Amino acid sequence: MEFREIVDRCQAILRRVPPHVTVVAATKDRTPEEIRAALAAGIQHIGENYVQEAERKKREIPEPAVWHMIGRLQANKATKAAVLFDWVQTVDSLRLAQRLEAAASRAGKRLPVLIQVNIGREPQKAGVLPEEVEPLAQALRELPHLELRGLMAIPPPPERPEDSRPHFRALRRLFEALRAEGFPLDTLSMGMSADWEVAVEEGATMIRLGTALFGPRPSP
Repeated sequence: MEFREIVDRCQAILRRVPPHVTVVAATKDRTPEEIRAALAAGIQHIGENYVQEAERKKREIPEPAVWHMIGRLQANKATKAAVLFDWVQTVDSLRLAQRLEAAASRAGKRLPVLIQVNIGREPQKAGVLPEEVEPLAQALRELPHLELRGLMAIPPPPERPEDSRPHFRALRRLFEALRAEGFPLDTLSMGMSADWEVAVEEGATMIRLGTALFGPRPSP
């Protein structure tokens, strides 16, 4: 897709998204030129799935942006991820959190993180089960270089946007339960190109959009 077309698509989406909702551009397999078009349109947050891919792209993109890890993160990549990214949205184990904590401590930074929840209980997906969220959140309180900001989930792929509503609602209930326990959370990352409007209706404060901004992903 041409630079100008991506700018126009991104600006059209930004006009539709409420001002309190952050748009994270999901840029897996997108070129640096496509990402720069999104940044030119006013997108400020970039989401990458792989450490190596993000590292390569950041070297080619001089514009300022907030970089999010939105893919599954292996513990052995945590050290590099803690330095490379401004946010990690996919914390799903204490072991991973401890690796991020150690790396953030060495880097002298406080790293915003989200707990990834396997809200659809899909065996093939990463994320903690809903009943495991609160124990992990309590453990994260003991890690001073991680700042728990909220929850993130990738529900089962919907046939219709409405199919995602029960999952978004369940995630919001978990979020609200943690806040009721005194966790100072402010970020509920849910909703992608197929269902982001339903996610916003259900309380999303952050949405992760790829196809809506860039068009269909190119074939491998």
